[in-house]
Amino acid sequence: MYDHFPISDHAKKMREKLLQFMEDHIYPAEKIYYQQVEEGGRWCVPPIMEELKAKGKESGLWNMFLPHDAGEYKGAGLTNLEYGTLCEIMGRSSIGSEPFNCSAPDTGNMETIFMYGTEEHKAKWLKPLLDGEIRSCFAMTEPSVASSDATNIETRIERDGDEYVINGTKWWSSGAMDPRCKIAILMGKTDPDAQTHKQQSMILVPFDSPGVTVDRHLSVIGYDHAPHGHAEVTYKDVRVPVTNILLGEGRGFEIAQGRLGPGRIHHAMRSVGQAERALEMMCQRGMDRTAFGKRIADMGVTKHWIAESRCEIEQARLLVLHAAYMMDTVGNKVARKEIAMIKVVAANMVQRVVDRAMQVHGAQGVSQDTTLASAFANARTMRLVDGPDEVHRETIAKLELKQYRN
Repeated sequence: MYDHFPISDHAKKMREKLLQFMEDHIYPAEKIYYQQVEEGGRWCVPPIMEELKAKGKESGLWNMFLPHDAGEYKGAGLTNLEYGTLCEIMGRSSIGSEPFNCSAPDTGNMETIFMYGTEEHKAKWLKPLLDGEIRSCFAMTEPSVASSDATNIETRIERDGDEYVINGTKWWSSGAMDPRCKIAILMGKTDPDAQTHKQQSMILVPFDSPGVTVDRHLSVIGYDHAPHGHAEVTYKDVRVPVTNILLGEGRGFEIAQGRLGPGRIHHAMRSVGQAERALEMMCQRGMDRTAFGKRIADMGVTKHWIAESRCEIEQARLLVLHAAYMMDTVGNKVARKEIAMIKVVAANMVQRVVDRAMQVHGAQGVSQDTTLASAFANARTMRLVDGPDEVHRETIAKLELKQYRN
């Protein structure tokens, strides 16, 4: 893999250290984590996670997502390609990212504040986020409009003297249920009469502001994803200082594009890691169980599923690494088609692989006794996160056809 996409010695060392950390600490903690979530009232922080975070900090595998190294905001100095290889490893476990402060949506929010926030924003919000003291959410999707077209967004951000007043309802604000969620980056409309892509802005909203109400949590095919969770949130006459606007009025789409490119690499490579673990489980289960006088792994259909899964994982990984390489070398704008392609390919691939693993596990595969059922629910959401497959396919086709138009 690295012959085609070479990574630095620094990245290789981090990768080896991360692999060992996962074996020593993350996988053994999975059952403890979910047991503590059940026993602690679900929307409480499991003690085991704070222990893992402390170990993550000590290991030096902290804030690996941040490529920058500016002043007090220290990043790992990794390229998109290099960090992508680490995302694959963390993606093997549903709790694999938070111990290193590399969880969505916090990573995207931290990048956004780093790139577009003022020094005051960074001191107040970025520093505690980077230190893992608080968490955040991203408020973009709305229940009353088709948010796959972000120009539909109706939440209003209206200026009133030295303040902005925010009114609207958001949902699928991942992380909003977490008791540590202290800040939201909200996208809303500041000027409905402006050019279509200049109507929207992004603004920082402290989550304890008067008028911010968490209406309900939203489950994902029955899973509540506690204590992180996803929420429907109402913003009613919420007032924040005008200084909380990011980059200026009408710059929301510009910020969104800067935020989503790297995030799609992260999501896609985590999907590759999730698929790898599902394939391992499929093979192990096939070797351990017999039916009709032979091992399940020796049955023709199982061998075909294993082969198809291996082919699809390798194809997806190479495509994602290629997209990351292009982002690093020619920029996100030039790599737009490749970024859209990985969003479609990785999400569909992981759903197929996990589904096959569930089938080989039989009834156990749909139970709480393995990670497969929750992995399947998560995999299905990947076809919607950051825009549905259909939007990205339209983008791919449009860019492909561009060369044939006069």
